[in-house]
Amino acid sequence: MKRLVLFVFVLVLLAGIAGCSRSAGSFGPTTAGTKKPITFTFHNEDAVEDMPFDDPVAKRITELTGVVLRVQRPVGGDQQSIPLMLASGQYPDIIFAKGNIGMLIEAGAVIPLDELIEKRGNNLKDLYGDQIGRLRNSAEDPRIYTVGTFGVKNAIWQTDGTLQLQHAVLKELGYPQMKTLNDYEQAIKRYMARYPVINGRRTIGFSLLIDTWQWYISLSNPSCFLLGYADDGQWVVNRDTLEATYKFLVPDSRLYYQWLNRMNAEGILDPESFTHKEDEWQAKIASGRVLGIAYPRWGYDSARVSLVNDGLDERTFAYLPITINERYTNASLQDYGFAGGWGISITSSCRDPERAFEFLDWLCSEEAQKLINWGIEGVNYIVVDGKRIVPEEEQRRADTDPDYSIKTGVGRWVHPFPQRGNMHIDSTGNFITRDSPERIKQNYLDVERETLAAYGADMWIDLFPSSESLGISRHGQAWQYALPPDLQAKVVEADNYMKNALANIVLGRPENFNTAWQRIQQDLIRMGIEDANRAMTQMIRSKVELWNR
Repeated sequence: MKRLVLFVFVLVLLAGIAGCSRSAGSFGPTTAGTKKPITFTFHNEDAVEDMPFDDPVAKRITELTGVVLRVQRPVGGDQQSIPLMLASGQYPDIIFAKGNIGMLIEAGAVIPLDELIEKRGNNLKDLYGDQIGRLRNSAEDPRIYTVGTFGVKNAIWQTDGTLQLQHAVLKELGYPQMKTLNDYEQAIKRYMARYPVINGRRTIGFSLLIDTWQWYISLSNPSCFLLGYADDGQWVVNRDTLEATYKFLVPDSRLYYQWLNRMNAEGILDPESFTHKEDEWQAKIASGRVLGIAYPRWGYDSARVSLVNDGLDERTFAYLPITINERYTNASLQDYGFAGGWGISITSSCRDPERAFEFLDWLCSEEAQKLINWGIEGVNYIVVDGKRIVPEEEQRRADTDPDYSIKTGVGRWVHPFPQRGNMHIDSTGNFITRDSPERIKQNYLDVERETLAAYGADMWIDLFPSSESLGISRHGQAWQYALPPDLQAKVVEADNYMKNALANIVLGRPENFNTAWQRIQQDLIRMGIEDANRAMTQMIRSKVELWNR
């Protein structure tokens, strides 16, 4: 009898412990090491390389949660991975589908998270606060299917500008005015005339990268950035009416391509812009002979590191507020607010949805946010008088080793998971990310400080119209909106068409440009892209209404 009573007592005790652990809804210190190991397959549409979950930060995540991620990615920039999943009915456990999330929602391939958030999402609710409503899918289906991807409390302390130009060019020319596309063009031409050869090879005035998805960055985006439009992906959104237009139907978007067409005819544009692969383009940047590009730093950072390591700091790039002319206001520092939209979803095939949700909720915790942003205490940072500090040698590694994030895991698992944002101050009084105005300025190259000083600036953002003057976007960013699959297919068709059409028009004869541009407009209308315009406009207006409820 005593054995039976003891047995029952042990069962009750164990049940109580399990219940306490379950109710916590978080891995946390009290449950670390008690979770049974589990591997989740994770499809990341943004992954461009293999991402084994074995760096030091990833290993610490596994120690704390028991979770290992087996990351899947599109192969070679393939945009068919999500449609292929839908066709097969085979899904990973969790997924970052970017703009294709609408297809998965419509197919019932991802699960709504509302009930899990309400019952077990304490960290997640704390992270999103009063912005959690912006995670909702639509006015017609106001459930939450995604979390993550973008910071909730962000300040814009860094910008890559509209176009980039070598510091060497600016210094040689006495730091001339750099506001318009004509200013930019004249600087390149004057420098090329003086230095037709750099490091023994022909100087390249301006080079594009359009290998796969990169065409969106340097061929598509500048056409509207130069007109002062904010980053809405393939759309231009009227701030007052919220009317959306497929960007290539905006009349003045042609001006960038007309400029590229002329630069090609005059021998300023890299003749291999439409044929070279990314590694070849990166090698050109690293050689120091490319004067100008239209690409953010994250896309060429390894080449930048090579330039610095080779003592060619002056061949790195300044970030400039270029517009077509001075009638336009550069919108590089536009504050989009927290836009919700894209994020991580749990699929209907997930082997353990509750465990997957617990993992996502833990990633929202201060413990997790500190780990993924700063790394491991005593290794990647130290604490001195209550302040987190990156030691000088560690910072040097971060600045000079292009594989720093891969080797250490620092920053590698931030995107596309939930993020508190660079303005968030944690319970210790430190920024939750490594970013801060002071740290950003500390990490500038000497040549950057020299250029900024010449223009009377302290930071790159000082050269641009301020976020405050631009106001906050009412709708977030249109590229995060998921059109119905049939209309999204029209956009994909139009994008595929435009990539080739733009290459042809840039490489064509200048006297044929206007006729070719009119043909492009007619072809887009025949494809039915105006149907997508109307649908996107309605979605944006409905979303703004939903957010303001």
